[in-house]
Amino acid sequence: MSEVVGENFRGRVEAVVAQIPSGRVMTYGQLAALCGNARAARIVGGIAHFGDPDLPWQRVVNKTGGLAAGYPGGRAAHAEHLRAEGVAVSDEYRVDVGRLLWWPGEVYSN
Repeated sequence: MSEVVGENFRGRVEAVVAQIPSGRVMTYGQLAALCGNARAARIVGGIAHFGDPDLPWQRVVNKTGGLAAGYPGGRAAHAEHLRAEGVAVSDEYRVDVGRLLWWPGEVYSN
């Protein structure tokens, strides 16, 4: 369990986030599971909050498609960055996870 908060887990999370295509999203829980610990969604959120600002963190949402209040600039900024990629965001700051969810290895053309 100690590896979950270590550099290996963080590195895996950041490597996957770097691959998320524009216009698609992943969830915190999905990232946690893909990176070795399905119960570490909150840790993924912490990595997103304090992680490399050059990564496309705007493409990470909660399991219901909700945007992050802790995103720099809040949910409105999170929505603005997603909309700039052509993602529809509802007035309740949600995206359609069922349609936009991306899995590594999935062939996708924007």
